[in-house]
Amino acid sequence: MQKNKKINTVGFIGLGVMGMSMFKNLTKFKELSPQGFDIDNVKLSTLKKMNLKQASNIEEIFKTNDLIITCLPGGKHVEHLYYKENAMSLVKKNQIIIDMSTSQPDLMLKLEKDLKIKDAFIADAPIARTRQAAIDGTLAIMVGATKDIFKKIKPILELMGSDIMHCGPVGTGQFTKIINNMILFQNVLALTEASKIAEHYKIDTETLFKNISNCSGDSFALKNHGLKSIVRDNFPNPAFSVKYAQKDLSYALEMANQMGLSTPGSTTINNLFSKAIDEGYGDLYFPVIKKIL
Repeated sequence: MQKNKKINTVGFIGLGVMGMSMFKNLTKFKELSPQGFDIDNVKLSTLKKMNLKQASNIEEIFKTNDLIITCLPGGKHVEHLYYKENAMSLVKKNQIIIDMSTSQPDLMLKLEKDLKIKDAFIADAPIARTRQAAIDGTLAIMVGATKDIFKKIKPILELMGSDIMHCGPVGTGQFTKIINNMILFQNVLALTEASKIAEHYKIDTETLFKNISNCSGDSFALKNHGLKSIVRDNFPNPAFSVKYAQKDLSYALEMANQMGLSTPGSTTINNLFSKAIDEGYGDLYFPVIKKIL
């Protein structure tokens, strides 16, 4: 890697619920000349209305940028981009790829191996926290990369997040995110169960959760999913939907199954996600599982 080569241009692929806000935050730093792309023409029209730079296709993104960021729905979309749409053939020497989707760690290792042949580099940098955090630029970003690449990309990641963590080599960012979400989902289930019990006993759930926030039951999930969603029966779309949550959880279950490990908590959550989807809640914010308890 040319250690002194500055990153001057950034191409961003995936302008969804989180990605659009992340891209907007990048554009505030004009020196990077960020360029966005999405297969959805409505998203490209949004960029045009905001006078933000857009690419007409994937080829243009790879041809004109030093750093490529992907923020796609999941691993299968990342794999499709590089191996079905053949974006791998477009990668240039010394180009850096950052995958900010939530993808399988094994896929990151496969990409690292293939990019190394092209003298290019990858970091996996999945994101955590809420849609509002994406808007505010206060995401938590878990990075799997070499120390040199992490040092090089950190200033750019800091335009989108407030907590940038180097988790280890390529793949560890995804691993950290997947396990984080597995824990989060189980916390949210506990909160939905608590809210149902409280409602049946005619206890004000908001007061209950606020009091618990000062006790040992406090958590990020309580303050955000509990107080902002569960107590208000507020399960919007777009948001982090049941379908996306189940996709992320499937990666944790897959890793556990490969090692022959039992995960009864995650299995229970997965079954609830499936039931929620079957009952028509799949596109709503995932704490909507409260409705099927």
